Amino acid sequence: MKSIDSYDFSGKRALVRVDFNVPLNEGLKITDTTRIDSTLPTIRKILDGGGSVILMSHLGRPKKNFENKLSLKHIVPYLTQVLGQEVKFADDCMGESAKEMSANLKPGEVLLLENLRYYEEEEGKPRLADDVSEEDKKAAKTAVKEKQKEFTKQLASYADCYVNDAFGTAHRAHASTALVAAYFPNDKMFGYLMNSEVASLNKVLKEGKKPFTAVLGGAKVSGKIQIINHLIDNVDNLIIGGGMMFTFIKAMGGKIGNSLVEEDLLELAKNTMEGANLHGIKLILPVDAIAADGFFNDAKTQVVKANEIPDGWLGLDIGPESVKLFDKILMESKTILWNGPMGVFEMPAFAEGTIQLAQSIAKATEKGAFSLVGGGDSVAAVNKFNLADKISYVSTGGGAMLEFIEGKILPGVAAIEE
Repeated sequence: MKSIDSYDFSGKRALVRVDFNVPLNEGLKITDTTRIDSTLPTIRKILDGGGSVILMSHLGRPKKNFENKLSLKHIVPYLTQVLGQEVKFADDCMGESAKEMSANLKPGEVLLLENLRYYEEEEGKPRLADDVSEEDKKAAKTAVKEKQKEFTKQLASYADCYVNDAFGTAHRAHASTALVAAYFPNDKMFGYLMNSEVASLNKVLKEGKKPFTAVLGGAKVSGKIQIINHLIDNVDNLIIGGGMMFTFIKAMGGKIGNSLVEEDLLELAKNTMEGANLHGIKLILPVDAIAADGFFNDAKTQVVKANEIPDGWLGLDIGPESVKLFDKILMESKTILWNGPMGVFEMPAFAEGTIQLAQSIAKATEKGAFSLVGGGDSVAAVNKFNLADKISYVSTGGGAMLEFIEGKILPGVAAIEE
């Protein structure tokens, strides 16, 4: 496998898969530039090495071939600003225009292709109406897979080498993340972001100093059960918060009122706790919660024991005693992994638990712990309260990070390493 540091980019056109799937406001302005900023070192490395850069990405989930609000043209002004040079834009990632613009790129120039997902060939699955028969679905899938080969081949034709720097989509076996790499058997490599993401996750999961504490939050156990099972073999402490905590609390016989619960996973939650105990792992649940009489920001609230939530009330955040308990554990930790909020973080009334947790992790990091934070709400919390530079590593990948922690092979990683 070639390294971006040892590869000679002089006179080469580099096809770079980035993850510019960034949030845009109603005025189509970028509200969080983290994913773009994190790819700049890779882009600059290629340009400084005498190469030219062809950037490709998706944005959102288009339902048709062109949606203005999901056009990557809205990224161009910011990219031009931070790179300090003109960024050319191909208004279609396919067709003669993209071919011509790529072929005419001079060393030091940057071209951004239009949203890859305007084409169903990128994901390799057809966009079908709900009433399509199974037979027609099967035929459509076969047709898209065939067209995907030509789509991938054309993307590859634009360049002399391929760089994958899109960790956020590394868990997807899409044309631009996995298939295109095969056209560059001796000229494919990870960008700096991909390298640092994989290295940081390996540092936590394989080389992390003890005590190792993992903090998992979010709404549902079903989305995290594989991660929990994988982490039990690695961690010393497993803190569980967010809506998922109530499935565990009910499994232990606690009263959870109207709180979120996955009834079909109660037995699994109980077995998980027993498994943690057998492994000598401390599985820690919140001891108190902020209960509300409705699922809205201005609802009446009270602090109650986490296993004694009154009927008609629901837990929407962890309480102050839980914050203190978690803080104590984190202060004694040498490695910390955090994914998922402690409460309904979108509502200010129920964001305090997540904020306090983020601050505790920042303090533990300052004390010498290695901390890795990933997942939309967790990253939003550290960014919102200006704590990102106080965390050892903030991952740009949500789903990719979770699948990596689960021990799965990521297609975007495997395609480069093969």
